[in-house]
This record gives sequence, C-alpha cells and structure tokens, in this order.
Amino acid sequence: MPIPVRALGAALLAAALGTSACAPVRTHQGYVIDKELVDAIQPGIDNRESVLQTLGRPTLTSQFNEGEWYYVSRNSSNLGFQDPKVREQQTLRIRFDTKGNVVAVDRSGIELVASVDAYGKKTPTLGRKRGFFQDLFGNIGTVGAPGMGGGGQ
Repeated sequence: MPIPVRALGAALLAAALGTSACAPVRTHQGYVIDKELVDAIQPGIDNRESVLQTLGRPTLTSQFNEGEWYYVSRNSSNLGFQDPKVREQQTLRIRFDTKGNVVAVDRSGIELVASVDAYGKKTPTLGRKRGFFQDLFGNIGTVGAPGMGGGGQ
C-alpha cells in the first residue's frame, strides 16, 4: 500500500519542525581570548600598562590583592527553557609584583567551574524548628529575665 505524497510531506514537515525546536542556544560571555595576544604577555618584560594596551581591561581584578587581573571567557548552551550549561571556560590570570611588573601568566579551564544547585524554596538552618506563633509570641516574658541578657537581675 503506497504512502500518499501529502502524508509523507506532512510527516517530514512535522519532523523538521520538531527537531528545529530543540536546537541548542549557544552563548558566549566575557572576554574573547586571542591566543597570539595572550602569548605576547611575558613575565619580567611586561607591566600593567602594557598588558592593558595589549589585552584591554580585565574581566575582574583581585579584591584583596591589587596584584592579580582575570580575563574570563565562557561558552554555554541550553535547550529551550533549561538552565545554561557551561561547555567551555578559559580563565587567564595575570599576576603582578608590587611595582606593577608581570610575574606570571596562568591559564585554567572548565575544571574550576562550580555547580551550585538550589535546595528547594527554603534555606535550611541549624537549630530548633519554630512555628509562626512561636516566632510571634516566643519572646514574651524573656525581656529582663535573669540570665537572658536583659535588664533584670
């Protein structure tokens, strides 16, 4: 029994639409790393000003130490409304001495990406569990009680 041409065309169209809806959305975030420019940065030769002219402003700088600049590049993809998944990440860390000269250029990849999953709608806490009314009326009689840090004896 031959398949009608219209039915075959409709089936092919449905298959094409079904597979195109699941195409991954690819995104790039951060610095676009140029290997030749990064390789041009040499410890002991370059300083903050030359790195700034060669690579541009860093993605972020160290909070506790003025001696580190970070250039971060990340490629992600997701299907539909799912959360994006990191496919590739490159981090370039440039360390400076106190005079502003480059001490080291370090590279790292996706191994430093941490995945933190949410724990439901509430954050778990340690300690006793109290209800609404215990929270509302729990302090009655404790103000000024001995040993409770109040104004009593």
